[in-house]
Amino acid sequence: MCKNTKIRRNRQAAGFRYKRNLPCIFLKITYIINYRHKIMAFPILTPQEAADIIKNGDNIGLSGFTAAGTPKVVTEALAAKAEKEHAEGRPFKVNIFSGASTNDHVDGALARANAIGTRTPYQSCPDLRKRINTHDAHYFDLHLSELAQKVRYGTFGDIDVAIIEAARVSDNGEILLGTGVGMSPTVAHLAKKIIIELNEAIPETIEGLHDIYMPLDPPYRREIPIYKPSDRIGTTLLKVDPAKIVGVVRTNLTDGVHGFSPLDETTQMIGNNVCNFLIHELRRGAIPPSFLPLQSGVGNVANAVLFGLGESNEVPAFDMYTEVIQDAVVDLMEHGKCRFASTCSLTFSDAKMAEVFNNIDFFRDKILIRPGEISNSPEIVRRLGVITMNTALEADIFGNINSTHVVGTKMMNGIGGSGDFTRNAYISIFSCPSVAKGGLISTIGPMVSHLDHSEHSVDVLITDQGVADLRGKDPVQRAETIIENCVNPDYKELLWDYLRMGKGGQTPHSLNAALAFHTTFASEGDMRKTDWAKFA
Repeated sequence: MCKNTKIRRNRQAAGFRYKRNLPCIFLKITYIINYRHKIMAFPILTPQEAADIIKNGDNIGLSGFTAAGTPKVVTEALAAKAEKEHAEGRPFKVNIFSGASTNDHVDGALARANAIGTRTPYQSCPDLRKRINTHDAHYFDLHLSELAQKVRYGTFGDIDVAIIEAARVSDNGEILLGTGVGMSPTVAHLAKKIIIELNEAIPETIEGLHDIYMPLDPPYRREIPIYKPSDRIGTTLLKVDPAKIVGVVRTNLTDGVHGFSPLDETTQMIGNNVCNFLIHELRRGAIPPSFLPLQSGVGNVANAVLFGLGESNEVPAFDMYTEVIQDAVVDLMEHGKCRFASTCSLTFSDAKMAEVFNNIDFFRDKILIRPGEISNSPEIVRRLGVITMNTALEADIFGNINSTHVVGTKMMNGIGGSGDFTRNAYISIFSCPSVAKGGLISTIGPMVSHLDHSEHSVDVLITDQGVADLRGKDPVQRAETIIENCVNPDYKELLWDYLRMGKGGQTPHSLNAALAFHTTFASEGDMRKTDWAKFA
């Protein structure tokens, strides 16, 4: 493509009418566009041109947190580039650093193209999960609050390119971010080059919802001055060196978050049990009458809990200090039940996001979107007295939690922010159904097959069967409480028998039989067929 053809195309893409009789010197002003009435002095690139900036082995930093605020078109073009490189016999993989999980445009497309060398700190894409579990992609699981500082310290090398989704970018390097922040400040600060995905689907009226703050690193760090969830400590815009912005790619795509399916009976029972526990604690004075900030994980159980709290006349209006807010929070705000939410991400369904955008003035003083190292800061979680609610893949009768690995070996999603919140909570709650796969699997066994949260961090375990308050109990008392209150009836006697098999000591495990539920499922396909006599 000749230079003048490229000039003409860029000018036409920007909305100018090309005139052949314009002086050549005027044509050389190729990269100044009038977009949303704001002048930007950056090249307008196609996704393919942006992808060509990225090289094999590059470390790529992404904006966003979950699907919210995550890039959408450059990474798909990068996947196409990788497929072409592979077809021509050349290696091509990049290393992806993000705030949390991304979306199919990133992890899905790149995984299908086998273009991911290393991935951290969290993911939730089935295609990437397959690559991780077959070692086609290296994945290291990390507490979300830790990654930004480790990146700034150079633990994983330089950030070569940052891809940042924005609602606006100014020629002085001020960026209005989208619906998720994640690790944007750190990767934009450190990256050698920055690519902006300018998304027309995000209205500029979102300005004011962000609170961008990057703490100093040790040994110079001071306290993070948040003393209530609504405290603003940073700026509404992300400021970067404009010389590092190598181009702007225009998009018009929503985050594509799907609404949650209707609550089933099990999910509803778990939600009710969590609500009833919190109300009981409020009644007996273990939670202050003004209540405490809540953190809630992602999924149907979290939504069920929030809806239940919203319907309770005994629970006062409350704040949230969390990493993600979902559809239920919007409804709670509209009904006056949730006063304020500090978050890292607006993980709303497209329909709910449109509702928020259409009524943005109502939500402007009720939401702050922060970087992940602030939303997940252990210091702040401990200071505010956050009540944390997260989900488990499995638990054991002594209160240990597996959040990440199916039957101990296959990575599901990752630890995410659950450890950041759990280990610093006022009350830490984990919940899960009592059985899986139609009863073939008990989610509570003698010993977890993989350990993410130890008994020392878990205050309460809740299933559809009931509530086990583990605070102040020794290991045997915890086991008795969990078996009696949380275990499915099909497995109660098996677990009572296991506890009686214990070989003494404070935590009476039978090491020969500790993983018998898992080995029986592997051989028989049904944990209920466990025969302790084989392990005596």
